[in-house]
Amino acid sequence: MNLKKALSPSVIRTDMVGRTKDEIIDEMIDVLAATGKITDVDRARAAIRERERKMSTGMEHGIAIPHGKTDAVSELLACVGVTSHDVDFGALDGKPSRIFIMTLSPVDRTGPHIQFLAEISQLLRSSDKRQKLLEAPTPEALLKALLS
Repeated sequence: MNLKKALSPSVIRTDMVGRTKDEIIDEMIDVLAATGKITDVDRARAAIRERERKMSTGMEHGIAIPHGKTDAVSELLACVGVTSHDVDFGALDGKPSRIFIMTLSPVDRTGPHIQFLAEISQLLRSSDKRQKLLEAPTPEALLKALLS
C-alpha cells in the first residue's frame, strides 16, 4: 500500500472542530464524501459507527483509527485529521485522542485495508512523528511530516 496514493492534502484537516467521537466521525466522513467516491454517505457512516460499537478504535498515544468496510466505496479511501483539543475516543490507554485516521474499504477487499492500517500504525509509533503531525500548520505540512 502506498500512502502517497491514498492520501493527499484534500483529505487532510489540521483544524478539526469535533468535540465528541460522533462529531469527529461525522467530520471525517464529510471529508471523504467531498471526494465524490462514496456512493451512499449514510451507509459509509453506519459502517464506521458499527465498527466502533464492536470495539473502540481509539489506540494509545492520542491516536484513533476509525475504520470500516462498506459497499458504498469501490476502493480504499482514507483521511487524516488533528485537533487542537482532546477528544474522548474510548482509547485503550484511557487517554484522549488528537490524531485521527479514517479508512473506508470495500467489503470484498481485505488486503489494502489491513496493509494501510499496518503502515499507519508503524509510522505513528514515533513520538516525534506524532508531535510533528500535531504541530503541522497546513494539510501539506501534515502530509509531508507523515510521509517523511
